[in-house]
Amino acid sequence: MSDISRTAGNTRMSEAVIYNGIAYLSGVLSSDLSDDIQVQTKNVLGKLDEILARAGTDKTRLLTAQIWLKNIDRDFAGMNEVWINWADPHGLPARATGEVLMASPDYLIEIVLTAAV
Repeated sequence: MSDISRTAGNTRMSEAVIYNGIAYLSGVLSSDLSDDIQVQTKNVLGKLDEILARAGTDKTRLLTAQIWLKNIDRDFAGMNEVWINWADPHGLPARATGEVLMASPDYLIEIVLTAAV
């Protein structure tokens, strides 16, 4: 049986759970709550790089991505511009993007990733 390991989190969740060679990351929100989707997306992707590293992997090993936007009509193009510049063109994950009601009106984006370790 494979061991389960967890990286730091808080009282509700782990930031990542690693099992059987797969890292399952929690949703990540921006700590910069400006009204700019590109700033928030860059902030989230920077945090994800750090979490992936703590889990022993990186963006070249992504398997799936779920991207949740507050306003898909307004923010899809701006988010994609930042995503394309960040993502490894030879390691693109299967991806879904949708519009959701965010936990706070200041959040414009949340991203959930899974990656091979």
